[in-house]
Amino acid sequence: MTAKARDIPETIQRWHRIALEKRADELHGILAEGCVFESPVVHTPQVGREITEKYLRGALHVLNTEHFRYGEEWYADKSAVLEFYSEVEGVKINGVDIITWNDAGLITHFKVMVRPLKAINTLHAKMGEHLMKTMG
Repeated sequence: MTAKARDIPETIQRWHRIALEKRADELHGILAEGCVFESPVVHTPQVGREITEKYLRGALHVLNTEHFRYGEEWYADKSAVLEFYSEVEGVKINGVDIITWNDAGLITHFKVMVRPLKAINTLHAKMGEHLMKTMG
């Protein structure tokens, strides 16, 4: 991370705790009611806190291996871009989380972009398996 902790917006500090310490149970408290989630593999945006939480829980489960880490991060007033790296089943994954929040510090929009294509295909399969188990 390039920024000092005091320079990191509070919402992103909270997100780091959730993502890096695997605190999925804290997701509900950081998401705004009408939050929108955009997946690298699902064509339409997913609207609502509940569905956003399910996708983020899945992403934490699938991506947050011992290889997961954040790299460079860029901040604006109420948004951030966080580059991440991981590895799933031997496939190296590079992506970005684009996060926007409201005045209350709650996430209103969470977009994930991933590269390369092999990583997208791996995530699609693993997330599909996980969501089928958890969503039925």
